[in-house]
Amino acid sequence: MTEATRARSDAREHVRGQVWEHGEPVDGFELTTISEHLDVDGTLVWADILRPTHETLAALADELELDPFAVEDAVAESERVKTVAYARHTFLTVYAVSLCAEARAATVPATTSVEDLYRRNTSMFDIHRVSVFVRGNVMVTIRLDDGFDIGQVVDRWDEIGSVGNGVGALVHGLLDVIVDGHFEAVQALDDAIEDIEGLLFDESISGKRLEHQTYRVRKDLVSLRRIILPMRDVIAAIQRRRLENKAPSDLDPHFSDLYDHALRAAEWTESLRDMITTVFETNLSMVDARLNTVMKKLTGWAAIIAVPTAITGFYGQNVPYPGIDQWWGFVISSALIVGIVALLYLQFRRKDWL
Repeated sequence: MTEATRARSDAREHVRGQVWEHGEPVDGFELTTISEHLDVDGTLVWADILRPTHETLAALADELELDPFAVEDAVAESERVKTVAYARHTFLTVYAVSLCAEARAATVPATTSVEDLYRRNTSMFDIHRVSVFVRGNVMVTIRLDDGFDIGQVVDRWDEIGSVGNGVGALVHGLLDVIVDGHFEAVQALDDAIEDIEGLLFDESISGKRLEHQTYRVRKDLVSLRRIILPMRDVIAAIQRRRLENKAPSDLDPHFSDLYDHALRAAEWTESLRDMITTVFETNLSMVDARLNTVMKKLTGWAAIIAVPTAITGFYGQNVPYPGIDQWWGFVISSALIVGIVALLYLQFRRKDWL
């Protein structure tokens, strides 16, 4: 298969899903039959649409009576993290974060390093948007690319027995996997900042190299904060809506724990921002300190060199002076040069200027 053919095949729409009746999976999922299972007791429906076409989204909107603004947001070019409660359904926009292939290689006995990655002006992370529609007992996920492994979510549902807990458990399983990815990303940034701290006091590392790596880490951190910080509000809004709708309380501890994880990830990004700011300011202070040291050394040596220059310049005048054409005149001038230079050198060494 050629690269062009592979690119075309990778861009195709893909639909998958599952229907459960009384906890048992039912064969033969069809996207066009979702409405037949809507609000049916003991039934749970999940659908996932990868790279949806306009026709598929229009059919889905008719099937579940989705708000057109929500459908538009699901495929819009850029959307912020949010949850919106419409009259008939709830819409969520969240972002999954994963280490890029090069950054993942840098975490094992590696062929590349984070520094090499930043030298190529490449971010450490791949970011993938996941849009979610929830109505009654139906959850639909929409992905614009296949970077986020939806199979992890299915595995998480199997682990927690989500089928018996209704659509709320499906939402929890999805958000749980996404928040875990946020933790992995923050941990990678923490390690990158520690690497920078290790380079900070290495005299062999150029300042330009350190500043470039610091800038790239700060840029990745800003991108992460835009994604991670609003997750607290998304989860809190879901909890409030569950409370308002008097949803079963079995999942309340799980959502509380998920909120705690999102809060910890957000606080971690705040601490990383303080750390990288401290590193940046420390580097600037060290540059100023090195400059002061250089200036002190130059000033000290300039003062020492000025002594023989002044004395020999005085004796080089075209006028008679004491000791001219006498051996003791040369001895006295040489002694003055040696004595004053030695005295200045000892004084500067005592003051740590040389």
